[in-house]
Amino acid sequence: MSPNDKLHIGVIGAGNIGNVHIQEFQKLPDVVITAVTDVYQPMAISRAKEYGIPTVHVTYQDLLQDPNVDAVVVAVPNESHAPIAIEALRAGKHVLLEKPMAVNAASAKEIVKAHLKSGKVLMMAHQMRWEPLNLQVKEQIDKGALGKIYNVKTGWLRRKGIPGWGTWFTQMHKAGGGPLIDIGVHMLDLSLHLMGSPKPVSVFGTTYAEFGPKKKGIGTWGKPDWNGFYDVEDLATALIKLDNGSTLSLDVSWAANTGFINNGPYIYLMGSDGGASLQGDKGTLHTELFDRTADVDLVIPQNDEGARVRMSRHFVDCVRENREPITSAMSGLTNSLVLEAIYESSRTGNVVKLDWNLD
Repeated sequence: MSPNDKLHIGVIGAGNIGNVHIQEFQKLPDVVITAVTDVYQPMAISRAKEYGIPTVHVTYQDLLQDPNVDAVVVAVPNESHAPIAIEALRAGKHVLLEKPMAVNAASAKEIVKAHLKSGKVLMMAHQMRWEPLNLQVKEQIDKGALGKIYNVKTGWLRRKGIPGWGTWFTQMHKAGGGPLIDIGVHMLDLSLHLMGSPKPVSVFGTTYAEFGPKKKGIGTWGKPDWNGFYDVEDLATALIKLDNGSTLSLDVSWAANTGFINNGPYIYLMGSDGGASLQGDKGTLHTELFDRTADVDLVIPQNDEGARVRMSRHFVDCVRENREPITSAMSGLTNSLVLEAIYESSRTGNVVKLDWNLD
């Protein structure tokens, strides 16, 4: 495409997260949201009227055949990520795919194979990599300030936050899991990124469902369907071994009787020359000077444009320059392999080695 051409984007899924993508992309002057679709047509029509989107398609297949669409945002329930992303790539569209990549590793591998054949850009929507404090920590890591990062503890512990009880959120065959695949994937992805993207080789993990089956721990996200059911975990814990000898421990929950880490996301990075702590909107670098511990607090810049704007711009730049995104297809597959291994380890009680074979 010409450097002066606007990128025309179609949004598949007009719900909450699709709405967020529309808002962020419309902040970029070289982007036009040209089409939208949703299985619930009134929602798509409403978004089109709200944001001045010229075309509402009845089906996502219709949108993928629209010659005025260069790229698509896939913002639908987890079970539909793989089939829609694969069809979009085969239709010659660039794809920004919401997390998780797929409900299982086999489906994630199929997406990767379709991506490799397509020659199109496939980017995972992991906005936490673009948060200002995370960017500052990554800059210091890349400069070597932390030395070798050999141990990381990360997680996201919500005390009372089960979303949409009884809907697709809490059904294994539709969501692929509970908090592990919902918010744990963010912390896993960000941690591996900050560590320099070492390759996970084995996992030992356990999942628990102590709240959801009792209809306790209900959060405010999504509308419950009390006629539905709950068969996913509400807490998961895992230890991940990486190919460079480092370790990553992960703890996530939708509901838990705890006040640990203020019930939010956190990462503790431990390196040979320094460390870093990230807790919500606070970040600190740690080292030792003159035989004493020394800490430096990180500051969010004033008037920061926001992580999602930076993420959206990165997608546009990758499409224009035909380059691989930071959150690449392989990063999505890595996350899916680890998540599936944690669930398998919980079922079997054994350490699980990751299978990277795409065949």
